[in-house]
Amino acid sequence: MRYDLPDGLTVTSDGPVRTVVIDRPDELNAVNADVHRALAQVWRQMAADREARAVVLTGAGRAFSAGGDLDWITSFLDDPVAREESIREGAEIIEEMLRFPLPVIAAVNGAATGLGASLAVLCDVVLMSDRAYLADPHVAVGLVAGDGGAAFWPLLTPILRTREYLYTGDRIDAATAVAVGLASRVVAADELRAEARELAVRLAAQPPEALRGTKRIVNMYLSQALGGPMQAGFAAEVVTMRSPEHRERLLALRQRARAR
Repeated sequence: MRYDLPDGLTVTSDGPVRTVVIDRPDELNAVNADVHRALAQVWRQMAADREARAVVLTGAGRAFSAGGDLDWITSFLDDPVAREESIREGAEIIEEMLRFPLPVIAAVNGAATGLGASLAVLCDVVLMSDRAYLADPHVAVGLVAGDGGAAFWPLLTPILRTREYLYTGDRIDAATAVAVGLASRVVAADELRAEARELAVRLAAQPPEALRGTKRIVNMYLSQALGGPMQAGFAAEVVTMRSPEHRERLLALRQRARAR
């Protein structure tokens, strides 16, 4: 099957396994407008791929995804239309991932921050390189973590084990991520891709209807968040996107990033 996606996201086929790569390695796979749109579209296209049975999601180069591209996010400060579109599309990404019928394995090869962390934990199995980490820095840049940890982490982890990370934006190393329930297991960096593919092949060989039905039932628990915390979270995040604190912190962050 031919995939028709914007630049920055690639899909390769290997028998019944599809590997989705966030492919902006020079920008640590930061999500810009094209990648964001591709992440909203790719799940329906893969669901229509009759030969696909399992998916691996990973990043090119040394990062999984550094979250939102700072230049793209900064454009929202003075462009409310683009801001609203990003929120609508962000909700679509989450809904499509939860609705997607095939098993998805995250091969977290490096930094997974912000949206990158959300993409990882929404997968069915999260394999983390021993060099990788998760982080949700929404609060640190003056935003409610509405499309990230605030909505989903309480369903996956003991709240008291992760609330400090959510409030501070501190990094969660791979071993800690497994210990608190945000990842499945730690894998040596040089074995991550092979381990993810091996598991994908194994899942692809399972009886498809039994596996899809089991995933659908398990994801009902996460889907409940769409009707409550997720809607409230997006609304609260939009409010903080307009705040002076967010503008000040985001511009300072972008300036520091450009100075490196």
